[in-house]
Amino acid sequence: MSLRRGLFDWLDCCRLTSCQEQSQKALVRRSATPSEPEENVMKALTWHGKHDIRCETVPDPVIEDDRDAIIKVTACAICGSDLHLYQGSVPDMHSGDVMGHEAMGEVVEVGKGNSKLQVGDRVVVPFTISCGHCFFCQRGFFSGCENSNPDKEKAKKMWGNSPAGLFGYTHMLGGYSGGQAEYLRVPYADVGPIKVPDGLTDEQALFLSDIFPTGYMAAEFCNIQPGETVAIWGCGPVGQMAIRSAYMLGAARVIAVDSVAERLALAAASGALTLNYLETDIYDEIMQLTGGRGADACIDAVGTEADPAASWDSRIDRIKVATFMGTDRPHVLRQAIHCCRNFGTVSIVGVYGGFLDKIPMGSAINRGLTLRMAQTPVQRYLPMLMDRVLKGEIDPSFVITHRATLEEGPGLYETFKNKDDGCIKVVIKP
Repeated sequence: MSLRRGLFDWLDCCRLTSCQEQSQKALVRRSATPSEPEENVMKALTWHGKHDIRCETVPDPVIEDDRDAIIKVTACAICGSDLHLYQGSVPDMHSGDVMGHEAMGEVVEVGKGNSKLQVGDRVVVPFTISCGHCFFCQRGFFSGCENSNPDKEKAKKMWGNSPAGLFGYTHMLGGYSGGQAEYLRVPYADVGPIKVPDGLTDEQALFLSDIFPTGYMAAEFCNIQPGETVAIWGCGPVGQMAIRSAYMLGAARVIAVDSVAERLALAAASGALTLNYLETDIYDEIMQLTGGRGADACIDAVGTEADPAASWDSRIDRIKVATFMGTDRPHVLRQAIHCCRNFGTVSIVGVYGGFLDKIPMGSAINRGLTLRMAQTPVQRYLPMLMDRVLKGEIDPSFVITHRATLEEGPGLYETFKNKDDGCIKVVIKP
């Protein structure tokens, strides 16, 4: 296997997805058939191609392994990562796939080998699916689980090796049904879910599934020392959590970069100094604010779909992706590297999927930068972050702007994508 072959395979998959040819490969268990009894089906948000999310009827999940649990979903959310699927940026989605990887709810059925959970328990579910026993899980790197991705050979072909399986995402990561549904099957449920105390509302607990641990990890990667400045690109939900987390971990100043007025206002309300990349030169501004040295740490909370209007290089990235000459649009990562001080840290939690072009590695190497990145090993952070919420150090529900039903979900995907109506975070209550 070569990287060149991997790039071609990625681009081929993207072509198929963009043409919706993957719809011919839909799994039977993902779509209800007329012969199924009505009591064995549920409502869910399903993927049917680029910009095509539907609320439709699918089969109820069932226990497939002794360690499984079934939860009745009481709250779920649309994540920025879901927009990559919505916009056709991630290959190997199948028509009828159930969306969503941020979910919580009440346990309604437990496999006979699962002694951790009981029917009636209220739990929040990590988006990473992890066995708890493999080399990586035993070391706390749950998102590197060796056993939870049944499609690991696809991932190896693209990335050299496979990470953990994820809920509601591409079949490169297992093709697991997601949580934007009335019910969710949770594999390895004796490892992943954490019980939610009665004193917390669903909205306070829900974001422990993904965006709070991801934002916290982004800040933790920065190894923040007293008096330091952290610059954060992207004031969406993860960026907002990273801002709050950076202050919790001791940052003296946070610089937040975005262009959407509502997001910048929320970042300012958290104490950040805000910069609009459409109105100012971000590199020049950060250098001026830091005496020419650069930020002590920089966080990329944007990832693969940087705004084409941000700069000339982001426009070129957009053309390359549109003409299948590239896979990602990494303008933010380039800028974060240039804006970081010598021997500083660049923390990457924005999603990238393929092969990044024109990354200034010469700058990173010659100036001694540390690059840290990961899909979040959520289980590693859950007990500690749950404790922070219980102590009142943070209420993660501050990012919610829209609440909806499953039937309203497809329209809110479009609202979220366009950042209309001040939309920052959508919570769905099935």
